[in-house]
Amino acid sequence: MKVHVTDSIISSGLARPPLIAHVIFHFGVGGLENGLVNLINHIPETRYRHAVVCLKGVSEFHKRLNRKDVEIIALNKREGKDFSIYGKLSDVFRRLNPDIVHTRNLAAMEAQVVAAMSGVKARVHGEHGRDIFDLEGKNRKYNLLRKAIRPFVHHFTAVSKDLERWLVDTVKVPQTRVHQIYNGVEHLRFRPDNTVPVETLPLGFLDGNPFVVGGVGRMAEVKDFPTLVKAFLLLREKLSATDRPIRLVIIGDGIAKAQCEALLRSANIEQFAWLPGEREDIPQLMAMMDLFVLPSLAEGISNTILEAMASGLPVVATQVGGNSELVSVGETGYLVSPSNPPALAQAIDSYYRNDVMVHEHGVRAREIIERRFSMRAMTNGYLAVYDQALGHRAVQTEAEVTN
Repeated sequence: MKVHVTDSIISSGLARPPLIAHVIFHFGVGGLENGLVNLINHIPETRYRHAVVCLKGVSEFHKRLNRKDVEIIALNKREGKDFSIYGKLSDVFRRLNPDIVHTRNLAAMEAQVVAAMSGVKARVHGEHGRDIFDLEGKNRKYNLLRKAIRPFVHHFTAVSKDLERWLVDTVKVPQTRVHQIYNGVEHLRFRPDNTVPVETLPLGFLDGNPFVVGGVGRMAEVKDFPTLVKAFLLLREKLSATDRPIRLVIIGDGIAKAQCEALLRSANIEQFAWLPGEREDIPQLMAMMDLFVLPSLAEGISNTILEAMASGLPVVATQVGGNSELVSVGETGYLVSPSNPPALAQAIDSYYRNDVMVHEHGVRAREIIERRFSMRAMTNGYLAVYDQALGHRAVQTEAEVTN
């Protein structure tokens, strides 16, 4: 068992806040992990302590945690069915003695059973979205597993109303045990007035004041970025020599990156696209985009859509999961059917040819973020669940009010 600690756990003679053990599959780059980091960073230290238990491993992404008292434990689960993971989890829970165990998504849900057997009194499970192996949440085997574990969970959280309905209708969780909490976005970090350093970009990439179409995310199958590349190719076929140039930027890494690059090479237009992989300067890179596009096959609540809206960008996304809860059609963006390059190209083209709409929809998107998707609202939502799980009323602090 490999244990990584960001710093020594702080101890004192005073009564310490309750400890939450967050169990996730892998601490890498992703929306679920981003939401966890934001939550830990914004919960007042006087309210709860945290540990992160990773069934697999830990990447450099954990360095985004601002708190220095968070223990991160990597169990290094082997591929396939690794029964030793249950013993490792039991040892960790007995050592940490957490007040709450909070698992996220199906890959970590079995830890609820281990937590119950280890004597953890308060147990929470969160659903953050689906992956390529079960896009609609209808897989019978997986749902039987969820139903079998359901009695061990006291409270469920869902990041979208779509997932909330699915938990109630399909997994048969009582409505009273489901709490729908939208992800929050760091609206001061993602904002319309960020500027991107010129030296960051390929030489001449922005020459001619091009219209920049951008996407951000894990380049996994479920995000379907090849469809965005195909739509970009269709758009370029329609351009004349006198039309405004158009560029494509996709920020992220994963197995689909090579496929996207191959599509661009086969069309001989690599110079008009930039796929830099994972980046730390995403707020600045979003500033150079005119339009944000997310072509995914399934979503919970997309952090990247929220970040794009906070950056003042209109959004074109697919009509899946919680996307319709974020994108107001005709006001902040458009929704299209998944795996449909022509429809995606048409939606992008509507913005390409209408600068006024780009501006107006971007302004409205930013307004919605400030009104409905604040970090404070998300943090207080989870605090209410944790307080209820422990059976005591919330004590609102100045940090929560001003966060």
